[in-house]
Amino acid sequence: MAGKFLSLRKGWLVLPALLLGGCFFHPHKPSGGGAVSALPPGQRYAEGYQHRVSGSPAGYKAVSFAALPQWAQQDFGAGLEAFRKSCLSLKNRPQWQNVCTQANATGRHAARQFFETYFTPWEVSHNGQLGGTITGYYEPVLQGSAQQTAQARFPIYGVPADLVSVPLVGAPQSGTVRIRLTGPNSGQIAANGEYTANLADFPGREKSCTLKGRISGSRLVPYHTRAEINAGALNSKAPVLAYANDPVELFFLHIQGSGRLRTPDGRFIRLGFADKNDHPYVSIGRYMADKGYLPLAQTSMPKIRDWLRAYPDKLAEVLGKNPSYVFFRQLPDSNDGPIGSLGVPLTGGYSGAVDKRFITLGAPMFLATAHPETGRALNRLMMAQDTGSAINGAVRVDFFWGYGDEAGRVAGRMKQTGYVWQLLPNGVLP
Repeated sequence: MAGKFLSLRKGWLVLPALLLGGCFFHPHKPSGGGAVSALPPGQRYAEGYQHRVSGSPAGYKAVSFAALPQWAQQDFGAGLEAFRKSCLSLKNRPQWQNVCTQANATGRHAARQFFETYFTPWEVSHNGQLGGTITGYYEPVLQGSAQQTAQARFPIYGVPADLVSVPLVGAPQSGTVRIRLTGPNSGQIAANGEYTANLADFPGREKSCTLKGRISGSRLVPYHTRAEINAGALNSKAPVLAYANDPVELFFLHIQGSGRLRTPDGRFIRLGFADKNDHPYVSIGRYMADKGYLPLAQTSMPKIRDWLRAYPDKLAEVLGKNPSYVFFRQLPDSNDGPIGSLGVPLTGGYSGAVDKRFITLGAPMFLATAHPETGRALNRLMMAQDTGSAINGAVRVDFFWGYGDEAGRVAGRMKQTGYVWQLLPNGVLP
């Protein structure tokens, strides 16, 4: 019977390998950085070679660098600097060791030759479609305080003590599973026992392959929603890192995933993503359009911000429609960009968030889209260094614009069609 249980150990739920089934898309995702070598190292796939994994909507076709729009006009030096940051994480993975060594030994003057020598571009499609949605994000600046004040009243939470995670490698995709408690969970659970979890209650698992929730009686249940947390569900359960002055700006901090809080004495508290409740992201812009609060064409961040400030009685209703909630950690303040999901600093204009099921996290990629303000071509060699709960699909990129209000203005207007090529070391398949 032991093979039918999940085990909770030191706050984590560990899955025995005896369970049948498979996690969404993970059976085809290789270890070692999300790519496998299928040719001898350094040997390039021929142009036109197509690669597809059974069960995945993503398709990949090897192309030449000449197929990338305005490839010769790229700032290859800036791209190389951004890739070197990827190598802080990738350098110990076998398929990336050589290219990272070469990157660190290459000067800016030879950056174009470096990419063209050591990488193969792969045109990416999703269900046969080359075009996808490109949005933008940025690192916001909030006003607030390290302590609660009459003005700074809205808490920015760290990871709650009662939040637990269940890795689902090899787990069933539906039905009820049983959990065996084998250790304390952050001091919240003291006695051994058995628990159940209904997988249908955890929609977030389809992307993360993890159940995130809390123990309630004899069950593992989904964690509190945004509406519940805003109503006080986390009182005394999570550390408060700081307090924001404005609940709308705090909401946008959650959407961006990182930011800085400016205190009254001019200091900055830098906040980075730590965890989330794993409820699915829901667009409040779409909800506001459906309710007739704003025309869909006007549901940009600035327009949403202005409307909510004009109608404060609708604040709880609208913000609560997005159940997803992010927990933060405090980071040392520096001139570097925020830390992305890869664990390295992001570079404004040269980093992006992707769906790591289809694009290798840390890899260079080429994006062809349009600038949200000018409409001119925005073709850019950049790095896949981040993820996001709203970033779903193989041809789906969130373009990181950088820090501050100007970056926020551009990011808030960005929702373009775009095309994506992934660059992988020669001989490595997507």
